[in-house]
This record gives sequence, structure tokens and C-alpha cells, in this order.
Amino acid sequence: MHLSRLFQRSVHMFGDRPALALGSAAALSYAELDLRVRALARWLREDLKLEPGDRVTLAMKNCTEYAEALLAIWHARLCAVPVNNKLHPIEIAYVLENSGSRVCLSHGELHESLCATVKLIPGLQLVDVCGESWRSALAGPAMAVDPVRDGDDEVAWLFYTSGTTGRPKGVMLSHANLAMMALNFSADVLAIDEDDVLLHVAPMSHGGGIYSIPYFLRGGLQVVAPSGGLDEPELFGLLNHYRRASLFAAPTIVGRMVQHAKTLQLAARNECCPGLRCILTGGAPFYVEDIKAAVACFGPRIAQVYGQGETPMTISAIGADHIAAAVTTGDDEMLASVGYPQTTVDIDILDGDGQPVPPGATGEVTVRSPTVMLGYWDNPKATAQTLPNGALRTGDVGLVDARGLLHLKDRSKDVIISGGTNIYPREVEEVLLRHLAVEEVSVIGVPDTEWGESVTAFVVRHADASVDEAALNALCIASIARFKRPKHYVFVPQLPKNPTGKVLKDVLRETFAAIALPTHAQ
Repeated sequence: MHLSRLFQRSVHMFGDRPALALGSAAALSYAELDLRVRALARWLREDLKLEPGDRVTLAMKNCTEYAEALLAIWHARLCAVPVNNKLHPIEIAYVLENSGSRVCLSHGELHESLCATVKLIPGLQLVDVCGESWRSALAGPAMAVDPVRDGDDEVAWLFYTSGTTGRPKGVMLSHANLAMMALNFSADVLAIDEDDVLLHVAPMSHGGGIYSIPYFLRGGLQVVAPSGGLDEPELFGLLNHYRRASLFAAPTIVGRMVQHAKTLQLAARNECCPGLRCILTGGAPFYVEDIKAAVACFGPRIAQVYGQGETPMTISAIGADHIAAAVTTGDDEMLASVGYPQTTVDIDILDGDGQPVPPGATGEVTVRSPTVMLGYWDNPKATAQTLPNGALRTGDVGLVDARGLLHLKDRSKDVIISGGTNIYPREVEEVLLRHLAVEEVSVIGVPDTEWGESVTAFVVRHADASVDEAALNALCIASIARFKRPKHYVFVPQLPKNPTGKVLKDVLRETFAAIALPTHAQ
């Protein structure tokens, strides 16, 4: 299941079909893309003198070169190291050094900012994918087709975690891991064929790039937005140009799409994006009210995926039909879940001693699947802690209900313990988001001399909307146990987030400590 062999299979099956395009421009066919990929693979191995297993870092915005580079790296039996292009050069330098990368591919302003950094790392070559060496490589001879039959366990994708709890760790994902992810995608998320299109607006260094694999395997077309990211008018234009087009989008992107659709003031919801087949959502909590708003706007075309870097995009899923039916019937319990375990996934809910909890009880979500990582790069201690007996300890707190749906409560480190009782921030966040004036909210626990921790809500109001603590308290008291309601409210213009849209709760804790609000009685 080496990805280069699987791509060659697609070249034979779909040679004349469109494979890769920039915006609405003419697409490269699979046969044309194959020639470029093999030319780049030869250049990497022969001109840049890379050996099998060497790491190549991709530090760039979304572009067609990104897709070409990934395939070339795998054809040359090298390892891709994707980094978010919004990281600081110092942060990228850590990844370059820790991974021992031999080459860093980049372009534009980021390439310029990395020049000084790369000079301090011995043996590292910085290549501009818009430069002469890249163009010369594409014009050169192509590496022969020699299908790999013994490389399933080679590391294909070395993904560095966001590092919100310390230095990022390199997640080692094999070709077999990623191929099995693609099969799960087709079985549980979206069945695709050669008529399907994947639009890249989310970073290709994360879920968007990983989802390129099932599309290449099934002969689909990938389209990179010319802006290299999210531009709502551009995206909606592409969704008018293409048919059967889907995209991976964090909940924040979905929210922006909904708001943009509202500005168009179209009579029917399907008029705003006639070519849209599905929005594949994941990477951060997707709240019930936001799901309902997305379905109301785009119809039965919203799917949700739960996964981690350590088991890429593959733990559970809930398809667009299930979500649409749940909205229609008022099944908020299903909407509040992250769906059913994907086909190759076994989920256990364990207590603090590593023992299974009773059905419906809360504990740590653990996963067994052929999609689970090989381990952390050069970090056997962290690997042993995270993969005891081969099962992935996700660090997420959740439960499996009577229907088999997985419900996430929170990251284990974010659970609030107040007066000896566990309070899950997401439960409080879901309630607060029901208020029409609340656009976003994030709940944390802060030190409390009497109760240990007290619940604190950071609230972003909708533009020109007004809401006060009393109204939010009344909503909470009417919906959840009194002890779960926030004791502090902090109204902010926006929530701090990392490049993938996850709220940085550590930053919120620091913010709260700085403003030193008084503690209220429980």
C-alpha cells in the first residue's frame, strides 16, 4: 500500500482524466502530472543527493506545487514533513532541526524569511518552488516507474503536533497508515469517484493535504484556490464553476462561509453554491447551533470527522445524511456527538487506571486501528506513554452512548474540577452558544481558593449585539446544573486560535490571570 504505487495505479486507470488545477484554469491530466512528479523525484534523488528515508520539509502556502512535491517525495521514497506556513521562522527551524530535514521547499515571503534560518542548519538546502532549480527539474528527465512493493511501513508523513503543551512532537505516519485512512474516508465519510473535486482552502499541511490521498486514489480532481487560502468570493466562485466539489474546512471556515452566503441574499440555499457536494468538517469542536446554521444554509451537505494527528482524520465520523436527518428531527444528541467509529477503528473508554468504564460512563478515549501512528519521531518515552500496548491514548475525555455514538467532552487537561466535581467546558459552551447575541465562546477553569477551580467563559458577541452576564446566567441556570454555570464572564473581541482554528485555552488562562477578576461565590 505504498502511496507511490497507488498513485501509479491511478495513472494507469485515469490517465486522461483531470488531476490537478489552479482555480478554474485548465487542469493537468493524471498522465501529465505523473511526468512532472517523476521528474521532480529524479531531481530530489540524483541532483539533491537525497537517500531513501530522508526528510523533506514543505513550508509553503497552498499551491499546485505542494501536491506535486508530496507525490514526488513519495515516489522518491522520501518522507514529507509538512509545516503550517503561518508559523514563525524560529518555530519552523525547530521542526527542520528536530526532523533532520535535508531539504526545505518554500516560496514567496516565507522563503525569504527562512534564508537566514537555514544558513544556521548544516546540510540543509532551501529550495524555492517558484525558482529556477524547480523549473529546471520539471524540464529534466523523469525517474523510472518502479512500483514499491515492500515499503508499507516507511514513514510517509512526519507531522508535528501543535505543541500547545510543550515542544511539538513529530508524529510518524506510514504509507500503510495513510492508505488505510483513505479507505476509511471512502467507507465512512464520502464515497467518491473520478467525477469528484476536492477544493483546497484549508492548509494542505494538515487535514486538507491528507485528504488529497483518497481523491488521487479514486481519480478525482484537486483544485487549489489561487489565493492559497480562504477567500469567500473566490471560494463561492469555484463552487459555481465546478460540480461535485467538496472541501475540508474547520468549523471557523464553515462559519465564515455561512456568513458570506447570508450577504448574498439568495432566495434558495442551493443557489449560493450549486456545485457543492459536501463540506468535510473537523479539527475543532463543531457546536450544535453552528451545525444547524450550516445545514440551514447549505442543505444536507455537512459531514463531520474526528481524528488526531496520531490517527489522521480517522477515529469517528458522521455523514451528511445523518447530520441532515438529525437537524430535521431535532436529534441534538446526535448533533452533539462526533459520530460512529470509522470502519477500521476500535474505541475503548478507559478510567484513570486504564480499565474500561461501564457503558455510557465518561473516560479517556483510546483507539486501536491500522491508521494509528508508528510513534513519535526520536521520542521513545512519549511513544511509550501514548501507545501503551499499541492503543492510542488520545487525551480526549468522552463516552459512547447506547446508539454507539461517540461524544467528546473535552481534552483531559481542560476538564474543570470544581468542588471535587468534573465540569466539561464543551457542555457549558453549547448552552451559551444558544444565545443569539453570542458568536463564539470558550470556557476554561481558573484557580479558586475555595472550590479549586471556577468556571470562566470568554465570550465574543455578534457585531452590534448586546448581552450581559445576567442573561447568560439565566440561560445556563435554565439548561444545566447550577454549579456548572460560569462564575466569571470576560467579553472579548475575538478568541486566540492556532493556525488550524483551535482555541488556545492556555492563552485565555494567561489573560484571565492578568486581569485578576474577583472570585464570586459558588
